[in-house]
Amino acid sequence: MKKRFIVTLVVLVIAAGLIFIPSLIGTSGGPGGPRGPFGAPLNSNPVFTVRTEDAQLRTLQAYIEVNANIISGHQVAVVPDANGRIASMRVGLGDEVQRGAIIAQIDPSRPGTQFALSPVYAPVSGRVVTTPQTVGSTVTTGTTLMTIAQNGSIEMEALIPEREVGQLRTGLTAEVRLEAFPGETFAATLTLVSPVLDPVSRTRRITMRFDQYDSRIVPGMFARVRLNTQAYEDVISIPHTALVEHRGRTLVYVLDDPLADTPLVQAREVVVGVNVDNEIEIRSGVEPGEIVVVQGQQFLSDGATVRVIGGR
Repeated sequence: MKKRFIVTLVVLVIAAGLIFIPSLIGTSGGPGGPRGPFGAPLNSNPVFTVRTEDAQLRTLQAYIEVNANIISGHQVAVVPDANGRIASMRVGLGDEVQRGAIIAQIDPSRPGTQFALSPVYAPVSGRVVTTPQTVGSTVTTGTTLMTIAQNGSIEMEALIPEREVGQLRTGLTAEVRLEAFPGETFAATLTLVSPVLDPVSRTRRITMRFDQYDSRIVPGMFARVRLNTQAYEDVISIPHTALVEHRGRTLVYVLDDPLADTPLVQAREVVVGVNVDNEIEIRSGVEPGEIVVVQGQQFLSDGATVRVIGGR
């Protein structure tokens, strides 16, 4: 009985050894390394597939996008030199006129008298922006026959939110797009910044003027304006997708040997600056020309092996 117990115990010990010893050997880092279900070696250094882009010196142009309304700038009211009745009106709403051209005639005659017609001259070159008085109407030297918006005085007005007003100054350039002319861009310049902030809307009114006169642009049109504020010249920038937040630190992963088939990556802490159209200014941590991971970095750690499948 005792002999049978001893034999059984020996068999159990041998069986346990056959089960546990190979697994211990397979994970001990000995020859061959860890093994898979069919004896194939497991990869102890996984390779992560990533996409990369290079850090470059660029000029990042910050801007504000706002809606604007086209308005008339300098307007001149046209009045006659004599009292009387409008004998003829030679222009209509929206017509272009040249300075010195006869645009109307006034008949100063009264019952029993006959006088020569008194011409009305355009005081400036521009566009008629109000409906002229009708023929036959009685007018005086104080009656406004029409209003002319001087050429080159078409302007835009926009409201800028309070959080952006610190960037405003006259002379800023703007790119303007009009719904009436899709695909076209018009240049303009910021000419006036309101000295006060509206306490209700918390906005500041600005005025911009087109750099070149275009007869197609008329008051009342709607505009979409990109107002260029500050240009950050020759800054190192990378796509914002490259950034990784880790325990309060901002990191990027940089290729250690870009020419290798499966290079390693280094985790770098960076100091970032402005963000313009998802391009991030890097103030320290990355040098121009270094290649950073922009996709797939969420699986990486310092020293990981990667395979690059796309880049710029």
